[in-house]
Amino acid sequence: MSYSLRRRRVPMAVTAAAAALLLGLAGCGSPDSPATADPSTSAAPGTSAAPGTEQAGGDAASVLTVHDPWVKAAEGGMTAAFGALTNSGDVPVTVVSASTDISPVELHGTSAGHDGAMSMSQKEGGFVIEPNNGLALEPGGDHLMLMELSRPIRAGEEIVITLTLADGRTVEFTAVAKPFAGAQESYAPSHG
Repeated sequence: MSYSLRRRRVPMAVTAAAAALLLGLAGCGSPDSPATADPSTSAAPGTSAAPGTEQAGGDAASVLTVHDPWVKAAEGGMTAAFGALTNSGDVPVTVVSASTDISPVELHGTSAGHDGAMSMSQKEGGFVIEPNNGLALEPGGDHLMLMELSRPIRAGEEIVITLTLADGRTVEFTAVAKPFAGAQESYAPSHG
């Protein structure tokens, strides 16, 4: 019996391109970032990679990568997850939902109210990341809101979060819990 081994060039090319992008973006991080990514790893959907850099893919047209993910440590109630989403593909990518096993998750944006106070509400239409562009999920801006924690999240703990894209693909990443006292916006649920 003989078996023929054939190299799969497309996934290797996608992996090489993603690795090159991650290496380039690693130098763009700020020293004040709450988490540090390991830019040498990435994974296709359904596989695991080291915390800090996770990606969805399957074709060269659309690649979404999560960099420096972190979640605000909390005893209960609500908290939020942050990081940077990068689309290195040539078509827009839309994140339509997120989930974790410890809380329902909503996609949130933050805006100034009539009185100038910052408030957050659910982001209609999800997060759209344009081709060869990124979206920062950060305190005081767009973020993932964990709505009803089933247990405390302690500093140093790792929380697995899954993003669902408009085309049905998912991106799973691990966010490290950090103590953080800022971004004390009020929650203004959307109506209708």
